[in-house]
Amino acid sequence: MLKLLALLTLLASTAVHAQAPLHTDLPLKYLEQAHAESRNLPLVIFLHGYGSNEQDLFDIKDELPPQYNYLSVRAPMTLEEGSYQWFRQKGEGAYDGETDDLKASGQVLRDFVAQAAKKYHTEADKVFLVGFSQGAMMSYEVALRHPDVVGGMAALSGRILPVLESELKPDEKRQQLAIFIGHGTADTLLPYNDGTDADSLLQRLSLKPEFHAYPGVGHSISATEIQDLRAWLQRLNP
Repeated sequence: MLKLLALLTLLASTAVHAQAPLHTDLPLKYLEQAHAESRNLPLVIFLHGYGSNEQDLFDIKDELPPQYNYLSVRAPMTLEEGSYQWFRQKGEGAYDGETDDLKASGQVLRDFVAQAAKKYHTEADKVFLVGFSQGAMMSYEVALRHPDVVGGMAALSGRILPVLESELKPDEKRQQLAIFIGHGTADTLLPYNDGTDADSLLQRLSLKPEFHAYPGVGHSISATEIQDLRAWLQRLNP
């Protein structure tokens, strides 16, 4: 689970979450930080990792471009109270996902993205998914299969699942995607080569991902990665 204690104290985090009501008007439950006049502003959608919830990534928004709108969504499958997942893992060994779960969660996430873009009065090319771990896998799943629904995505400590990799073919529409990949070299849950493999695959498909390695960082998000993510997002809407 993502740890942000290096950036924010637990007390401050709790205070922020207490002020952010859970919204239920779209296909997935979510937290929101949006400007009163949101027309044509970039929209960033956070996708949390396995066993976490919509609060886990939400505080990152405070370190990102202030002129953007931010949503943090809850995955649709409940593990227990306060703990959710996008899909079940299939088998042992390398992280893989149940195909039916991926299809179902991919569909509801696409519906969420489309309705959110409409609600916040922005175009698809100004919507950006930012996913951590399992959320990064879902970001790949939606953005690479349906490049017309988002302008780009950031995969933090994730991987491209085998079922998706096997079905990817060159596509001119996909080449327009802005992609950020960040991975810690000391990640033992999703090894560093998951990030480099994704980068290599996307380059073979004529995409131009921006890849960042974080020496000594495990399965978490460092302050440096958030700074790099901020710079990447800022360049997309100068």
